[in-house]
Amino acid sequence: MKKLAALLFGWALMLSLSACGEASVEAGKVLGSSDMTAPSIPLEETKSYEILDPRLLPEGGVRDGVVYTAYDGVVEHLFFHPVIAYPELAFDGDAQEKGLDDYMVTVGEFKKILESVYAHDYILVDINHVWSEERDEEGRPVMVRNTLYLPEGKKPVIFSYDDTNYYPYMLENGFPYKLVIDEDGKLSSYGLDPEGNEVISRELDAIPILDQFVEEHPDFSPFGAKACLSLTGYEGILGYRTQTASDWNEEREVVRQAQREAVKPIIEELKRTGWTFGSHTWGHIRLGSSSMAKIEADTKRWFEEVGSLVGETSILFYPHGERPDGNDWTRTGPVFRYLQEQGFRVFCSVGSESFSYQKEDICAVICDRLHPDGASLRSSREGYLKFYDAREILDMNVRPDYGVSWEDAGMKMSENFF
Repeated sequence: MKKLAALLFGWALMLSLSACGEASVEAGKVLGSSDMTAPSIPLEETKSYEILDPRLLPEGGVRDGVVYTAYDGVVEHLFFHPVIAYPELAFDGDAQEKGLDDYMVTVGEFKKILESVYAHDYILVDINHVWSEERDEEGRPVMVRNTLYLPEGKKPVIFSYDDTNYYPYMLENGFPYKLVIDEDGKLSSYGLDPEGNEVISRELDAIPILDQFVEEHPDFSPFGAKACLSLTGYEGILGYRTQTASDWNEEREVVRQAQREAVKPIIEELKRTGWTFGSHTWGHIRLGSSSMAKIEADTKRWFEEVGSLVGETSILFYPHGERPDGNDWTRTGPVFRYLQEQGFRVFCSVGSESFSYQKEDICAVICDRLHPDGASLRSSREGYLKFYDAREILDMNVRPDYGVSWEDAGMKMSENFF
């Protein structure tokens, strides 16, 4: 499989998995025209998909026989990395196994999490509907938390997916290669199975899996929301190699432009069906320790290579969860101010709860997200019981035996997991 992947891509770039890898601005090559040849099949007709605004109370407070009520409580936020389609390739004892175990969930685990979150009466909401930019009494721009009108008894949750880029290191470690539109006009994944066979499927990637779940359980997304896709740019987006590199030439630019055209129908279909986009920086850089010059160059490059495709966004997801200027909720330093000036208003880190704080000195809101992944499944069971029980999710039949920090009959306990 590794030889096949190397042959397909014709290059030997292997990224470290440390927090999904930090890239320099030198990283990245555009794939040749023979690479990843599965075509995106254009939609012959656009099917209707209704997207509603939870900030608006339905007329009479009822829609389709469901009563809607005002909600001003916590909006939970769960984020995922790409899901592992083939555990036998991910957990094969190589140098990347531990990182994959820490940061990812398998397809089977992801499906179980969806079922449990749904059973706990959560519903999906768009992160862009939770906060809005308004003017205060003195005419200054401020971020305000919106009242949401939800079906009675339901609780809101935001989903976001980090690194929806299909990095080359993932392709030989059990992940799909890219998003495509299948022969039925549905978003699907394209990749190779462990035997090297081409597979187009809606069962092997977190995006089409969530699409299917909403089709089967429309009350899980009464407003049509799906998730916000957190994108870098140094290896392109959505599996299409739309990036540039330092050693550029006209021939490679022709290939890049073809990749940019190929990804546009995918972006259009994602937007049409409730998916949104946010920045994860172009190079997955550390905003707490990078120089201002590097951050400015990286941000400019993200807008040029990614924003030019997905459109405007006010959402920034911190790579590595690293806050700019030390601690962004107590300090507004030069990096935070610069990023805010570029149009970002909602700044997302990672934490042990769905924390949010509207800054008073600048028009911005910061929030933490919870991280369903191997690390939290093994060590943070209590903190996630409102969504699911890790005992019922963690698949020790396919994962390596790294133990857990909670006791369970039949499972090895490790008190020193970290």
